[in-house]
Amino acid sequence: MKRVPSFPPASECAGEEKRVGTRTVFVGNHPVSETEAYIAQKFCDNRIVSSKYTLWNFLPKNLFEQFRRIANFYFLIIFLVQVTVDTPTSPVTSGLPLFFVITVTAIKQGYEDWLRHRADNEVNKSTVYIIENAKRVRKESEKIKVGDVVEVQADETFPCDLILLSSCTIDGTCYVTTASLDGESNCKTHYAVRDTIELCTAESIDTLRAAIECEQPQPDLYKFVGRISIYSNSLEAVARSLGPENLLLKGATLKNTKKIYGVAVYTGMETKMALNYQGKSQKRSAVEKSINAFLIVYLFILLTKAAVCTTLKYVWQSTPYNDEPWYNQKTQKERETLKVLKMFTDFLSFMVLFNFIIPVSMYVTVEMQKFLGSFFISWDKDFYDEEINEGALVNTSDLNEELGQVDYVFTDKTGTLTENSMEFIECCIDGHKYKGVTQEADGLSQTDGPLPYFDKADKNREELFLRALCLCHTVEIKTNDAVDGVTESAELTYMSSSPDEIALVKGAKRYGFTFVGMQNGHMRVENQRKEIEEYELLHTLNFDSVRRRMSVVVKTQSGDILLFCKGADSAVFPRVQNHEIELTKVHVERNAMDGYRTLCVAFKEIAPDDYERINRQLIEAKMALQDREEKMEKVFDEIETNMNLIGATAVEDKLQDQAAETIEALHAAGLKVWVLTGDKMETAKSTCYACRLFQTSTELLELTTKTIQESERKEDRLHELLIEYRKKLLHEFPKSTRSLKKAWTEHQEYGLIIDGSTLSLILNSSQDSGSNNYKSIFLQICMKCTAVLCCRMAPLQKAQIVRMVKNLKGSPITLSIGDGANDVSMILESHVGIGIKGKEGRQAARNSDYSVPKFKHLKKLLLAHGHLYYVRIAHLVQYFFYKNLCFILPQFLYQFFCGFSQQPLYDAAYLTMYNICFTSLPILAYSLLEQHINIDTLTSDPRLYMKISGNAMLQLGPFLYWTFLAAFEGTVFFFGTYFLFQTSSLEENAKVYGNWTFGTIVFTVLVFTVTLKLALDTRFWTWINHFVIWGSLAFYVFFSFFWGGIIWPFLKQQRMYFVFAQMLSSVSTWLAIVLLIFISLFPEILLIVLKNVRRRSARRNLSCKKASDSLSTRPSVRPLLLRTFSDESNIL
Repeated sequence: MKRVPSFPPASECAGEEKRVGTRTVFVGNHPVSETEAYIAQKFCDNRIVSSKYTLWNFLPKNLFEQFRRIANFYFLIIFLVQVTVDTPTSPVTSGLPLFFVITVTAIKQGYEDWLRHRADNEVNKSTVYIIENAKRVRKESEKIKVGDVVEVQADETFPCDLILLSSCTIDGTCYVTTASLDGESNCKTHYAVRDTIELCTAESIDTLRAAIECEQPQPDLYKFVGRISIYSNSLEAVARSLGPENLLLKGATLKNTKKIYGVAVYTGMETKMALNYQGKSQKRSAVEKSINAFLIVYLFILLTKAAVCTTLKYVWQSTPYNDEPWYNQKTQKERETLKVLKMFTDFLSFMVLFNFIIPVSMYVTVEMQKFLGSFFISWDKDFYDEEINEGALVNTSDLNEELGQVDYVFTDKTGTLTENSMEFIECCIDGHKYKGVTQEADGLSQTDGPLPYFDKADKNREELFLRALCLCHTVEIKTNDAVDGVTESAELTYMSSSPDEIALVKGAKRYGFTFVGMQNGHMRVENQRKEIEEYELLHTLNFDSVRRRMSVVVKTQSGDILLFCKGADSAVFPRVQNHEIELTKVHVERNAMDGYRTLCVAFKEIAPDDYERINRQLIEAKMALQDREEKMEKVFDEIETNMNLIGATAVEDKLQDQAAETIEALHAAGLKVWVLTGDKMETAKSTCYACRLFQTSTELLELTTKTIQESERKEDRLHELLIEYRKKLLHEFPKSTRSLKKAWTEHQEYGLIIDGSTLSLILNSSQDSGSNNYKSIFLQICMKCTAVLCCRMAPLQKAQIVRMVKNLKGSPITLSIGDGANDVSMILESHVGIGIKGKEGRQAARNSDYSVPKFKHLKKLLLAHGHLYYVRIAHLVQYFFYKNLCFILPQFLYQFFCGFSQQPLYDAAYLTMYNICFTSLPILAYSLLEQHINIDTLTSDPRLYMKISGNAMLQLGPFLYWTFLAAFEGTVFFFGTYFLFQTSSLEENAKVYGNWTFGTIVFTVLVFTVTLKLALDTRFWTWINHFVIWGSLAFYVFFSFFWGGIIWPFLKQQRMYFVFAQMLSSVSTWLAIVLLIFISLFPEILLIVLKNVRRRSARRNLSCKKASDSLSTRPSVRPLLLRTFSDESNIL
C-alpha cells in the first residue's frame, strides 16, 4: 500500500523546527490521501457557554460564592450560633436579613445568568451550512466540528473561527466588520491563499485535500500563526503561510461579499471571541478598602462589648443574692456546666445580641448604588458625540467613586489629545522643502526655497518619492462603481487602520500620483501623465510599535526589485547612508517643533540574487509556527539596511476641541497630568505647549538621548543630570511645603521630558537602596514637576511608568486614557482606565473601565460625576455604620440595668426590619440623587475636587466624627427615655410602662432621628427623596400599629400586642419622643446654622473681593479659594 509521507512535508520550508503547542486540522475532515489512514482528532464542539451556572449547580455554587464575602460569612456564623446555643434573640433576627441579602443577590445573579443562557442558545441553535460529500448540509451551529468547511452568506456572522478558502470575488478577498469584537465598524479585507481561491462550489471544495497546522487557541484577536499544505494528485504538498489576514473570527460579520467558504480551525470555547470572555483583573476602589477597615474597627467594638458584658455579668453575679433574673433561670444541668464553657456561651450570646452593629445590608445597598448610579454616566447627554453617534459607556460600575479620587492622569497624545485626523502639510525631498501643495504638469511646485547647498530636487527623485508614498502602505480602496477591479474611473475612498497612511496617499494624489488599488497581486499607480504603472507586491514588512517602520518589496514592470521604507526618523536614519541624513534631519526637526508628525522615506534596489536569498528566508520565517515574529524580525533587520534616504513628510494632527481647557481644569483640580506618547520629542513638546500642559513660564528639564549623549559615558551623564535636577527641585520645593497648590502658585513651575531610551537606562539601573538609585531619584524629580512628558514610549514602557507611580508611598490613584491598541497596557495597569472611541480602533475602549468619545469629556467625568459619586458613597458608608451604632448602643447600655441577662431591648420584628425596611430606601435614594454642589459649579470650579481627594471623607477624622455622633445620639435615646419614664405613671391604670414599651419608645426615637438626620444632610430634594424619607417613617408607624394590633398565632408570647397604640395614647410620650429627637439632632442643627452664617459671610467677602479685583488687571486665585472654602460644609 502506498502511503503519504507523514504530515507536513512542507515543514522542511521552515527548517528543523520543534512544533510545540500546535494543532493539525484536516480540511473537510478528509485524510490527505484516500490511501492514508485517518484518525479523527478530538476537539471541543462549537457550543458557546458564557453562562456561569446550570440548573443543578446554581444553588450550591452561588451560595459558596456569596459566603466568601466576609460580612455574609459572619452573619452565617451568628445565625448558626443562634440555632445551636440558647441566645437572647430568635434566629429569625439574623437569619431573615441574611436570607434577604442572599436571596436578592441570588435572584439578580440568576436572572443575569438566565439572560446569558438565552443568548447562548440563540447562537448555538442558529442555522449554518456545511459542505459534506459535495453537498450543502444544514446543521445547527453547535454541531460544527474542527475541519468542517462552512459556507457563510453576506451579512451573516461567522459561527466559529475560519480560515478563508475562497470567496465569490475573483481575487479571493472578502470584507469583514468586527464591531461586535473590538467595536471597529469599518470594513477589513481578508484574503484566501492563492491556491484555493478558485474553489467556489461545493463540488470543487469536496475535492480539496489539505491540512492546516496552526497555533493552539489564544485570545489575541490580532495574532495568528499557521500554514496550510495543499496536496495534489502527485502527493506533493504546496505550503502557504497563514496569518491574521486569513482568519475570520467568530462574531465578525461578512460584508459586501456574496459568499465565502472557510474551514473551521477553532470552535466553541476555543474561539478567540470566547477566550476573550474572561474578565480583566478585579480592581478595588479606595472606598472598598475603607469599608473593610471600618468593618475591622466595628468588629473590634463588637468583641469588646461582648467581652465587657460577659466579664461584668460574672462580676455582678459574684456578689451575694445576685444571680440570674427570674425570667432567665437556668436548669440544674446548665448550672453544673463548666464555668469556662458557660462564659464562652455567654460571650457568644452577647455577640449575637450586639451583632447588628455589622451592617450586612450595606453590601447590597452599595452594589445597587453602583449599578444604578452608573446609568447616569451613560445617560449624560453632554457625553454624546454626533460624529460617531455614541455617548459614554460604563464597562465597570465598581469604580464609580474612584473617579473622584484620581491623583495622576496618564494620557496618550495622538488620537487622545489630538484629533487623529491627519492632513498632509508638506514634504522634503533631498533636502528641498515643498509646501503649499499644488499639482503642475511638470511635477511638484516648490513654494519655499531650498535648504542650503541644494538646488531644486531632481525630477526623477521627486517621482521616486511620490511612488514610495503610493506603494509603501496598507491602504485599501472602497469604490462605488468598480468593474472587474478597474477603479481608475471610480471615485476613490481610501480605508486604513492608520490615518497617517491615508493622509500620505492623499498627499501624493494632490501631487499627481494616485494609488488606484490592487489587482491580481499588483499595486496600480496613476502617474502625472495619467499612465497606469503596475508593481507586483512581493512582500509587506508590516509596521509595529517596536520597529516603528514598515516596508514593501515590489517588482517593477521592467523587472527591477525595489524596497520602499517609511518610518520614524529614529528607526530610519540608522539604516541609511550617513551622508544623506543631515539636511533632511534639519527639516524633520523644524517640522517637529511646529507640532507636525514626521516620517522619513527611503528606498533600496535589491539585486536578483540577493532577492532570491531574502525571499527564501522570508518564506521560511513566514512558514514557522514557533517564534514566527522573531524570525521575521531578524530577516527584516537584514533587508532594511544600507537604504537611500529620499525625503520626509509632515502631517498635521490637530488638537482636539477643548483639550487645552480640560488639562487646565485638571491641573486646577490638583491632578498631575503626564503625557505618554510614541512621537518625537519635538512634536510632543509642541503639542504639550498647545494644550497648556507646559506654560511659557515652565522651566523644562530634559532627560533624553540628546542630553545624555553629550558625555562619552551615558550612565555617568545621566547620573549627573539626575542629581542636578533633584538639587534644583528640592531647593525650589522645600520639604515643609505640603500643599501642591501652594507650591505651584508660589514657586517656579517645572516640567520634565524623558524619552524611551533614557527611561530604559533608569529602569535597568542598580536597584540598591543607596542614594544613587536612578529610579528613586527619577521619581523624586517627577513628584516635584507640575507636568511630565514621556516621548518615544513603547506600550510596555507606558505600563511601567504607571506601575512605578502606583507603587509610590501613599498609593496615589492613577487614571490612564488612550485610544489605541498601544494604550491598552497602561489602561489595564492603572486604577481607572478610560478608553477613547477613536479612529485607531476600539481596543482601548473595549479594555477600559469607562469609554468616552472625546478627551474633553474627562473634565465632567472626573470633576462632576466622580466628585458626586465619591461624596454619595462615602456618605452612604459612614451613614450605615452610624445608624447601626445608634441602633446597638442602647441595647448595650440596657445590659447594665438588667443584670447583664442578655435581655433584648427591641422586639424581634424591629431587629429584623430595621436595616431591611425602615432605614434602607432613604439612604439609597440619597446615594443616587444627592448633589451637595451644583454640577455646573463643580465643572466651573475645579478646585472643589481637591477637597475630597485623598479619600478625605473616609479618613480617621470623619470616621470618628460619625462614630462619636452615633455614640452621643445612642446615649440620648437610652438615658433620655430612662430618666423621662423612670418613675412616671403613664397608663390610665397608674402602671408604668414595661420593658417592651420602653424599648419601643427608644426604637421610635431611633428611627425618626436617623431618618431626619439624612433629611438634614440632603441638599438636592426630588420627589423621590420626599417619597422614601416620609414614606419610610409612615411605613414604620403603620407597621408598628399592624404588628401590635393583631394576636399572631405563630408567636408563643404576644408581648408587643397593643404596645405601640397604647404608647402613643399618652401625651407625655409624644412630648418625650419629640424632645429626644430634637436633643439628638440639636448638634447637627446648630452646625448647619453656623455653616450657613459662615457661608453668607464668605459670599459677602467674595463680592467685595470681586469689586476690588475689577480695579486691577492682575489675576488672583483668592476669589476661587474663598468660594472653595465657603462650600466646605456641603461635604462633611
